[in-house]
Amino acid sequence: MSDLHYLSATEAVALFQTRDLSPVELMAAVIARAEAVEPTINAFSETFFDQAMERAREAERAYLRGEARPLEGIPVAIKEEMRIAGHRMRLGSLVVDEIADDTATVVQRIFDAGGIMHARTTTPEFSSQIFTHSRLWGVTRNPWNPDLTPGGSSGGSGAALAAGSTTLATGSDIGGSIRIPATFCGVVGFKPPYGRVPQDPVDNLDTYCHNGPLARTVDDAALLENVIAGPDPRDIATLRPKLELPLSYEGIEGWRVAVSPDLGCYDVDDEVRANTLAAAAALREAGATVVEVSLPWRRDDIRRAALIHYAVGMADWVATIAAGRTDDLNPYVLAFTSEGEGLELDAVAEGVALEAGLYPPLGELLEGVDALLCPTMAVTGLLAGDDEAASHAEINGLPAGDGYDITMAIPFNIMSRCPVVNVPSGFASNGIPTGLQIVARTFDDERAFRVAAALERVRPWLDSPERRPKM
Repeated sequence: MSDLHYLSATEAVALFQTRDLSPVELMAAVIARAEAVEPTINAFSETFFDQAMERAREAERAYLRGEARPLEGIPVAIKEEMRIAGHRMRLGSLVVDEIADDTATVVQRIFDAGGIMHARTTTPEFSSQIFTHSRLWGVTRNPWNPDLTPGGSSGGSGAALAAGSTTLATGSDIGGSIRIPATFCGVVGFKPPYGRVPQDPVDNLDTYCHNGPLARTVDDAALLENVIAGPDPRDIATLRPKLELPLSYEGIEGWRVAVSPDLGCYDVDDEVRANTLAAAAALREAGATVVEVSLPWRRDDIRRAALIHYAVGMADWVATIAAGRTDDLNPYVLAFTSEGEGLELDAVAEGVALEAGLYPPLGELLEGVDALLCPTMAVTGLLAGDDEAASHAEINGLPAGDGYDITMAIPFNIMSRCPVVNVPSGFASNGIPTGLQIVARTFDDERAFRVAAALERVRPWLDSPERRPKM
């Protein structure tokens, strides 16, 4: 079988069950691909190839016994920030070096379902940026165009999927960190609604924070989501009962879908806009009615709400960890921790008020449509290894601004109960993909997946060697 390393997880499981493919064969192909592409893309912070091959042989025996679990024998790359008992925790930083004494619930569920960790994936330091490079791990590059970043903070996961050096991958998302790499790498990423997937305390009490799956197909994303979702006795925010997503979906004939190329307040590159509208138009082929809409949002309100949230939470946490070690930090971390300097306590109330004011127009819109489509990023890529990548980017020949100006994922961390599936929308002239967010009503995950599956059927992506990175 050619390009075995690009086989989807759902296809692989079916072939394992019929004995037409062995988990050993798949793992060997994925590892060989990783060894070929890692010198260029640098998506892995740590590898476990020998252990993974042994686990694949165990999985092969499990299928022969008829005892296979949902992810039995599937290679899964784990984002390095997720704790694994007995393994080092670095968080992409020179100032952190600990041994985890327990395993994150999401990771344990993957192991319990038979998934095989063959690698951990790179992040920017403290998962704090929309690109992926650090003084600890170097520069992670986009398989479609190595001059550009795969995005962040789950950049290693996105790059590995696009390159074919993993079958599934985990991500986390506090401001687009699943959806940004999914966009720039041309894969599927899901930001579940708050509470759907367990978080480690105290991150579980941060409503912006989400763990979720990255994959190459919609069905694969649903497969991994079903494994990691569900209530957890260690996380009071997790929802009951567990939601089980279908692994195949009916069509969307008669559905009503809204599209907003700029969310009413973003400057958007013409190529991103065109691809967004083309993807929306393709849903008409699937039988949906598509209407273009705008939202009465102000970008300054989104920026201010998010800045306050990050400053009083994550930035303060990073500053505490790095106390006395600032010389060892990446410059972008120093910039991040300084963003909230001068904020007074009453800024928290201001931020909450801004967040509350953003949702009503979106909620009213979603009551009248089945989903909202919009870009994930306003730009067509960012330079790899550039600490000021956002400020060096352009939109239609003009300076793009900063990360808040170009990251159209952030509003849906603020409105965190909305499920969001990122799917590819097309390609930009620089050779990398562009991405589309499918936003559904609060906690209506299945609706977002159903629209994503409909779009995948009429516009399949990465479905042939001609539509894969030339590596």
